[in-house]
Amino acid sequence: MVDTVENALATPDSAQPWAALGLREGEYARIREVLGRRPTGCELALYAVLWSEHCSDKSSKVHLRRFAALGTDTPRGPVLVGTRHRAGVVDIGGGLAVTLTIGSHHPSLADPHQGAATGVGCIVRDTLALGARPIALLDALRLGPLDAPDTARVLPGMVAGVGGQGNGLGVPTIGGETVFDEVHLGSPLVNAVCVGVLRPEDVQTNRATGAGNRVVLYGAATGGDGTADTPLGRLLVECTLELVASGLVVALQGLGAAGLACATSEMASAGDGGLHIDLDKVALRDPALSPEEVLTNASPERMVAIVRPADLDAFSAVCARWGVPATDIGEVIPGDRLHIDHHGRRVVDVDPRTVTGDCPVDELPLARPHWIDALNADRAEDLPRAASGEELREQVLRLVGSPNLCDRGWITDQYDRHARGDTVLAQPEDAGMVRLDEASGLGIALSTDNNPRFCLLNPYLGAQLALGEGYRNVATTGAQPVAVTDGLNVGSPRDPDVMWQLQESVMGLVDGCLALGTPVTGGTVGFHHRADGRNIHPTPVVGMLGVIDDVSDRTPMGFAHPGDAIVVLGHTREELSGSAWADVVHGHLGGMPPMPHLADEKVLGGVMTAAARQRLLSSAHDLSEGGLAQGLVESCLRNDLGAALTLPEGDPTVWLFSESPARVLVSVSAQHYGQLGVLCAEAGVPLTRLGEVVDQPGLEVLGQFTLPLDELRARWEAPIREAVGGR
Repeated sequence: MVDTVENALATPDSAQPWAALGLREGEYARIREVLGRRPTGCELALYAVLWSEHCSDKSSKVHLRRFAALGTDTPRGPVLVGTRHRAGVVDIGGGLAVTLTIGSHHPSLADPHQGAATGVGCIVRDTLALGARPIALLDALRLGPLDAPDTARVLPGMVAGVGGQGNGLGVPTIGGETVFDEVHLGSPLVNAVCVGVLRPEDVQTNRATGAGNRVVLYGAATGGDGTADTPLGRLLVECTLELVASGLVVALQGLGAAGLACATSEMASAGDGGLHIDLDKVALRDPALSPEEVLTNASPERMVAIVRPADLDAFSAVCARWGVPATDIGEVIPGDRLHIDHHGRRVVDVDPRTVTGDCPVDELPLARPHWIDALNADRAEDLPRAASGEELREQVLRLVGSPNLCDRGWITDQYDRHARGDTVLAQPEDAGMVRLDEASGLGIALSTDNNPRFCLLNPYLGAQLALGEGYRNVATTGAQPVAVTDGLNVGSPRDPDVMWQLQESVMGLVDGCLALGTPVTGGTVGFHHRADGRNIHPTPVVGMLGVIDDVSDRTPMGFAHPGDAIVVLGHTREELSGSAWADVVHGHLGGMPPMPHLADEKVLGGVMTAAARQRLLSSAHDLSEGGLAQGLVESCLRNDLGAALTLPEGDPTVWLFSESPARVLVSVSAQHYGQLGVLCAEAGVPLTRLGEVVDQPGLEVLGQFTLPLDELRARWEAPIREAVGGR
C-alpha cells in the first residue's frame, strides 16, 4: 500500500525506516516538526536524499561559506552564476561567457566504467542546464598503485568510461591528471571538469515560475539501473540546445544523483510558485518501481524543463525530431508547496524550501592531527643525495619511469581530444586550450592540478600549491588565469583529522584565490573516500580557467628550435619534502611541502602572458612534480630535440629535483632573448640560463651525465602500457 498524506495523518505513530535512509534521530524529529505530522514514505525519501551529505553539504557548508569572501569579479569580467549553483558562469568579454563545473563519482570501484561515465554525463547536463554548449572536458583520476592487481581492472574501466562518454557526446577531453597511490587501493576517485560556452544574456535559470506553466521530463526513461545511454545523451545535448535557442524553455535543470526529488525541490525553491507532479506520467523502464524509487531514481540522460502551455507542442516537436522522449508530468502552481501525486493520491505535500534551503548543518568536531608534527619533522632534505653524475643519471631514469611521472599516452590516446575541431592544445601540454571564436581567435585554457602528498603534509599549503600550479599551467600557455572550480575530496567526516584537513584546504584556497584574484565559481565536496580503515590524503583538485585573446599566440611546452637558449624563470630553493625524488628514490613522505609564493606566481603569470602576446618564447613548461629534471625530459621528448646544459653552482640534487613553485622552463631564440630579459627584469623575475636546445638525440648535463632520448622515451612510455597488459 502506498503511503499517502492522508494515511500519514491517520497513522502518526507508524514506524519508519529513517535510520536506514541515513537520517539521524534529531533530523527525523525535525522533519516531523516541519510537516506537523509524520512524513509519508515519499516525503521521508525526499528529505533523506536532499538532506544527505552529497546533496546538502551539511558537514562542509560551515567551511564552504568562506568562499563568499572572494566576491564575483574576475580579471576578465564578472561571475554571472556562482557557488550556489551546480555550475559557475564567467563573462569573459567578446560577447561570450564560459561555464565551469566539477563533479566526482564514488561507484568507481564496483563499476569503474559506469561510475566514470555517469560522473561525466552529470556535469555535461549541469552545463546544458545553464543553456551552454559543452565544449571541453578534463579528468582527474586517482587509483591504487600501478602494479596492484586491481588497478589493471579499474584503470581501463575508468578511462573507457571517461572516453566513451566524452567521445560519444562529441565533447573533447583535453586535459587532466592521473595519480597512483596506495591510499586509493580500494577507494579510487574520479573528478571531471566540464566547460561550456554561451552568450551572457542567454544564461538559463532553474526557477520554476509562471502558474500554469508545464513541467516536462525529457530524455531517458526512468529505470532501476544507472546505465548511461551515450547515443541518447548526444541527442539530448543537441535537443536541449535547440530548445533553448528557440526560446521554448522557461527554466531548466538536469537530473543528478537525487533524480526528480532534487530537480523538483530545487526548481520550486528557486522560483516564485509551487509545483504539482504526477508520478504516474513518468516514463519507466522498470514498471515495478515504487513511487519512492521513481522519485529518487538517479537514471542518467534526463532533464526537466518548465514550458509555457502555448509552447508545449513546439517543445514536443523539437524533442521528437531529435528522437528524445518527452512527457508532461505536471505544472507550476500558485503558492509555495511541492505536491506530488501517485495514482491520484497525494504522496508529497511539503514546502520545498524546507527540503533544499533549511537543511541541517553539522558542525562536526575537528582537530589538528596528533601525528602531523612527527611527520613534518621527518624532512626529505635530510635524505642521502647522489654522490656522482652516474647516480644522478640513474635517479633521473627512475623518476621518468615512475608511475606518477611516466607517459599518460595510453590513457589520453583513448580520448577524442579534437572533437568539434577547436582544440589547439591538449595533453600532454601543461593546459588544454580551446578556440571559442574563429574570427577573433578568442580562446580558453584549462587545467586540473593537485599533489595529495603535499596536502597530507600541510593541507593549507598543499591547497595553495595546487592553486599555484593551476595558475602557472594556464599562464604558461599564454592565457590569463581568471577563475577556479574545486573538487574537495577527503576521508570520513566523522574523523576530526579529516575535518581539520577540509577546513585547512578551504582556508588555503580562499587565501590563495584572494592573493591571485581568481574567484571560485563553484565546486563539489566528496567525503568517505577511505578503504580498510584508511582515509585518502586530502585531495583538493583545482580546475583553473584562463582566457587568451588569440589562440595563435599560445606557447607550447616542447623544445622547438635547435640553438634556442634554455632558461629557468623563478627561484629554485632547497625544497625536497613531498617531492617525487623523495618518493621514488627513497620511498619517503615527510617534512614540510614547498612554500607557496603566490605573489611570485602572479608576477610570473604576467610575464608568461606578456611573452606570449609578444611571441617571444619557442616553448614553456611549468616546473612542478619531478622538478627541473622532469621538465627537461618532457620538453625534449615532445619534439625529439636534445638539450645541452650546465647546472648552476650549488647542489645538483636541488637543481634537478627540487619542486619549488613559481618556476617555468622556457626556450627562447637569440633574437628574443634580450626582450625576455627586459621583461623579467622589469617584473623582478629571476632568469637563469642553463644551456641550449640541440639537434642531437640526447639530454646532456655537462659534467654530470648524458641520457639518450631513446633510453628516456623507453623508460617513460613503458609503465602504464605494461601494467594494463599492453591493452
